[in-house]
Amino acid sequence: MKKLFFLLLLFYQGYSQSYTIKGSLVDTTNAPLEFATIFLLNPSDSTMLTFGRTDAAGQFEFKGVKKGDVVLQATFIGFLPYKETIPFDPNKLTVDLGALKLKPIDKELYEVVIKTAKAPMSFKGDTVEYDASKFKVPPGSTVEDLLRRLPGFQVDSDGNIKAQGENITKVMVGGKRFFGSDPKAATKNLPSEAISKVQVYNDTSEQSKLTGVADGQTEKTLNLELKDEYKKGAFGKLTAGVGTEDRLMAKGNYNRFDDKNQFSIIGFGNNINQSGLSSNDYQDFKGSQSYNWGDNVDFGFSTGDMIIFMEGGGGEGLGVPQSWGPDRGQSKNFAGGINYNYDTKKDKISSNYFYNKSEQQLKQERFRNIFLPTTQYNVSSQEFYKNAIGNHRMSVRYERELDSLRTLIAYANGRLADRDNISDVKQQYFNLQNERFRDQNPYSTSLGTTSALESSVLFRNKFKKVGRSFLWSGTYKLDYNDNEALQQSAFQQYVVGGENFPILDSNSVRLNQLSLGLTKSTILKSSLLYNEPISKTVTWDIFANISKNWQSTDRNIYSPPLQNIANRNEDLSVFFDNELDLQRVGSSIKYTNKGTFAMFGLAAQNLSLNGEVLSAEGGKLHTRIGKNFFKLLPTASFRYSISNNSRFHLGANVKQSAPTLAQLMPFIDNSNPMFISTGNPDLKPSTTREITANYTYFNDISFFSLFAFGSYRNYRDRIVYNREVREDLVTYSSTSNIKNGGDNYNFHLGLNFPIKKTKLMADLSLYGNAGKSPLYINEVLNTNQFTSVGISTGLNFTPAPWMAWFVGYNTSHSKTNYSIFKQQNQKYYAQSFNSDLSFQLPNKYFITSLFNYTFQKNERINLEQHLPILGFSAYKIFGKKNQHEIRLTAHDVFNRNLGVSQSASANEVSYTNTSMLSRYYMLSYSFNIRGMKTQIKRNRWED
Repeated sequence: MKKLFFLLLLFYQGYSQSYTIKGSLVDTTNAPLEFATIFLLNPSDSTMLTFGRTDAAGQFEFKGVKKGDVVLQATFIGFLPYKETIPFDPNKLTVDLGALKLKPIDKELYEVVIKTAKAPMSFKGDTVEYDASKFKVPPGSTVEDLLRRLPGFQVDSDGNIKAQGENITKVMVGGKRFFGSDPKAATKNLPSEAISKVQVYNDTSEQSKLTGVADGQTEKTLNLELKDEYKKGAFGKLTAGVGTEDRLMAKGNYNRFDDKNQFSIIGFGNNINQSGLSSNDYQDFKGSQSYNWGDNVDFGFSTGDMIIFMEGGGGEGLGVPQSWGPDRGQSKNFAGGINYNYDTKKDKISSNYFYNKSEQQLKQERFRNIFLPTTQYNVSSQEFYKNAIGNHRMSVRYERELDSLRTLIAYANGRLADRDNISDVKQQYFNLQNERFRDQNPYSTSLGTTSALESSVLFRNKFKKVGRSFLWSGTYKLDYNDNEALQQSAFQQYVVGGENFPILDSNSVRLNQLSLGLTKSTILKSSLLYNEPISKTVTWDIFANISKNWQSTDRNIYSPPLQNIANRNEDLSVFFDNELDLQRVGSSIKYTNKGTFAMFGLAAQNLSLNGEVLSAEGGKLHTRIGKNFFKLLPTASFRYSISNNSRFHLGANVKQSAPTLAQLMPFIDNSNPMFISTGNPDLKPSTTREITANYTYFNDISFFSLFAFGSYRNYRDRIVYNREVREDLVTYSSTSNIKNGGDNYNFHLGLNFPIKKTKLMADLSLYGNAGKSPLYINEVLNTNQFTSVGISTGLNFTPAPWMAWFVGYNTSHSKTNYSIFKQQNQKYYAQSFNSDLSFQLPNKYFITSLFNYTFQKNERINLEQHLPILGFSAYKIFGKKNQHEIRLTAHDVFNRNLGVSQSASANEVSYTNTSMLSRYYMLSYSFNIRGMKTQIKRNRWED
């Protein structure tokens, strides 16, 4: 580490021993050219050293230019680029170039300009375009590595991307979708060698594109343009590795593009915890159907969050633990996918298929401190989970331009998953005298399948009057979840000298049952939207949404576990049939003029719940549900573009959310006899009132960016899980509405700025949240108040093409207070430091290292944890076309990898220690199908 800081010191010393270049740009009439772009380039390979823009008088000045020759290049729209080599004169600390004249472009010179005007960066409105060839990265690098070196970009350790201070939410390749809407699919798999341009811009919303009317919504988008030679033919990379501790891995990608077609294949297999799983896959582990596909066909605003999730909630059921994650435990993973796009003037097809299979083993220790109004107790657990899932995903989107006014879009998305879970937990209960008074061993196995299908058709009709349009959409969704679980739980109780709790009734808590569950949901919905321009700046729209959702759950409990109707437990088995209907009509007025957007809208929404609770399908009726809810939902939004580089937004809305199916279902879930839960068919929808504000600023000359965000949410009729803890410590959880459901505050402030342009970038973030969350514990209202603040900072140091170093530091403080358990108030403190270093040695040798240090402290639960994690790799590129790579990797050198977490909930705090993938070494080989160009100075590195 000292050597690295020494390199930084040398860099600053070199920076202090520098000189200044200044001058001005004028046209042939000596009129100043304001805001022209100026670059200083390395004369050996034309890589960019720094850049700037002329002021209103056409003047420019570069301070701190490192001693040596440089190339000055100036560009201005409509003029020939100017290029001049400036020799270094050790006797001059300031070089004044005077007035440099740029000549207008003549038609006969246009082709010459196209060939010679390539600049490292260009600015077109709110679009920033980078010439990828001007930013050098080591051979074999991915697009992600390239983005780290571009001014204005931030890429964190997980591959999440920010540009100009805002999150990148969509990545396109040649203007086309790449593996759906996953930004990392392109940045982690495509080679940087294939990219000619990187473009960043604010893309309008899908609804705005369809109607042609601005709605004030934008998303930061990244487009990757391929080099001409990669638009024809094939390119890709194959890697295989073997390591100690029986570690194996293989991965590869293959791409073939042309003017109309994009075809890509990616795949991998390993037992080193590289799963590529998304949050959707986690939901499938739990047996739910959580999905979020990108096309929005619900026109209007305040859609009411009508997607129904089918997982349980509220506490301590058996199954996949909340601490599950792709990097936890040890896993075997296999995946493969195909992406195909076809694009012509009239027809556009985007499609992909992806399959992944993961098997995970998770061992963890957990300590829980549970407190009650009159006492408290502790639970120590040894937990083992084995989870497996096979998941198919597919999507296809077709768009056809019927004529200049009419467009038809159709798409379908599907998922099919099968899962196999085992849970084995050994728990020990201790009183305040630390005496063990009870043991529990919950055990369960489950098999299940999950499937989801969504298909939509959208029709757009524009009229000859500009801005007038009509849109219609129709959607069909089907969700299906079939689950079979064997649930068991054994108890052992002890008499102790200190505080003793009532002995459990062994007949009520001993569990041995078979649970068969089938949940289905079918949705039909349609939307209409009509836009009418009132003037050049004002547009009026009216929309309508209708939706009908049929839901059913067939739950059969057999005890003992024999599939015989005589052994069906009638008290626990139930059939629940529910219909959720939505009708919404709304209208809004939108004003757009010279960077100002304002919108006010009002929707009338009617939501009805109609259901039946039966003893079995077609059986005896227990309860009938019939409720109707009407609500007016206002919304308002104001956006002001102060300039191309800065924007302000203020918004307010009211949303109504239907209760989930799990919250409604009235059956008793006794899968954990110590935690009995039930739903509530009398629940009302919850209402959220929200105010948000954000401000973004980006200076395309200095590359200083600022992002500020704040929000406030207030919850009415919030759905919560109330708890009743009885004397024998069995907890009963049930859902209900709380009229005053608490509130939540959030803020985030982010800064990104260059210390040395293109060489040393810094970022600083301040963030925090606070709020109140109420629920009843033993019929006493407990309000959980929480606050959290944090600071993170980072440096992106790229002094030369052969070195890159990224360091970051984060510290956070959080506090949790309880209204009826004040003695359990706690403070949590965490710090982390991470370093990602890579550099190139002579003869195409490369070294990378990853270091992460975390510290956590919570005096309330005696938590104080220090975890240093170090990994490194060394590799060499060789072969005639640099097609081959051999790499040695070390993971967790100190053998300290451990998952440590702490959490606080309504009446408990917990500390968890999770086993992680520990130290191993791996040797791998990679083959690049097309080969790589190093393009490094030969007199420095190459033979």
